[in-house]
Amino acid sequence: MRRPRPLSLLCLTAMALSGLTVGGPATAAPAPQASPTAAQAVPDELVVGYVSGATSSQRERARGKASAQLAERVVAARSDRVEVERVRLPPGKSRDQAIAELTSDPAVAYAEPNWVYTIQGKPVSQGKPGGGGAATAPDYFSNGSLWGMYGDASRPANQFGSQASEAWATGNVGSRAVYVGVIDEGIQFDHPDLAKNIWTNPKDSTFDGSDNDGNGYVDDVHGWDFAGNNSSIYDGGTRGSSDDHGTHVAGTIGARNENTAAKVPTTTAPQVGVVGVNQDVTMISAKFLGNRGGSLANAVKAVDYFTDLKTRHGLNIVATNNSWGGGGFSQTLLDAISSANAANILFVAAAGNSGTNNDTTPSYPSNYEVPNVIAVAAIDSKGELAAFSQYGATTVDLGAPGVGIWSTTAYNGYSSYSGTSMATPHVTGAAALYAAANPGSSAAKIKAAILDSAVLTPSLTGMT
Repeated sequence: MRRPRPLSLLCLTAMALSGLTVGGPATAAPAPQASPTAAQAVPDELVVGYVSGATSSQRERARGKASAQLAERVVAARSDRVEVERVRLPPGKSRDQAIAELTSDPAVAYAEPNWVYTIQGKPVSQGKPGGGGAATAPDYFSNGSLWGMYGDASRPANQFGSQASEAWATGNVGSRAVYVGVIDEGIQFDHPDLAKNIWTNPKDSTFDGSDNDGNGYVDDVHGWDFAGNNSSIYDGGTRGSSDDHGTHVAGTIGARNENTAAKVPTTTAPQVGVVGVNQDVTMISAKFLGNRGGSLANAVKAVDYFTDLKTRHGLNIVATNNSWGGGGFSQTLLDAISSANAANILFVAAAGNSGTNNDTTPSYPSNYEVPNVIAVAAIDSKGELAAFSQYGATTVDLGAPGVGIWSTTAYNGYSSYSGTSMATPHVTGAAALYAAANPGSSAAKIKAAILDSAVLTPSLTGMT
């Protein structure tokens, strides 16, 4: 259970020893109820969890009670998880009636909507792409734009930044041996500020049509697209749509910093672009969001993808970034996050952008009471809670920079976004930077270091 704290919002700060940490209040368990806004779900679909040991014939019998058809297996039964299926309902079938019919069968543990999740950030302004000539982007670090990376003594300085630049000054710029999962839209993996920090699967490094690492995903070279069920994690699309958000999140976590004034030592070469909290890190894409959001079933598969990469394939995955939300309580997603917790993977989640109190109106997935969850609100460059940000004295752990955040976007671009989506990767980046300085740290230790190093924001003492 998350510890109660006297204040609801904290600002990201640094610890000289580790490089970077953050902290904030903790949460009580949310009630299994829907979010306050009209929760969206995939029409005519349900996600069904079965009791342990349910046979295929028993599952078929249960589906028959609701005239449902099997669409796919979402989770295979194992010692810590029940079998979970996505099923299709006949057109016009009442969702509530179908849930009642399914759960009347003794083989069914639960049935729930296939919730739809959406991103928790939006563009504010768009910069120039990199690439030289007249289109060369500015150095966003030195021109005052990357306030989220600044610290009290950095140049430029901002006491409400993440203090990342002060961590770099101690010599901690991250490590390629630390892995982070980005569960979001896709990532432009060849963006000039990201390319060297994007994972290339050593056992599936080429698109040869084979599942060389045996994880069930053919050619997951840089990750997997769960929405499209293919290996193409970057589909581009029109500017401002698909994969911009995921690329933006990735840039805040780990834009490479080979070309900005933040580089130590500086060079005489032209400086362009942005830098992330980690100058060195390895990021893996699990794309499940598109222009219309993403489904519960695909979100669960994405979370499980990283748990499997760590537990069976030995990758040092310390955290996943989850800048999305929506729907209501889901037992399936709760179980997936719990499995990630058992694997020592932090689940860093956006608190949401509706400006409401998560203590009284749960917001998922940030409200799940699992030890590995860190719920993140957004603050602005003055240390104030962002007007759009959700909050909660017991259900939101901390605030981080989330207003006017410049980062990478598709087509080699750079854009300013605002949202708890933008605050969340500052915290995920902090977890990775701490892990780089403290190899072998458990998820609990990293989270404790983040929360214990928080700086109280005086202007937010009245938030509840």
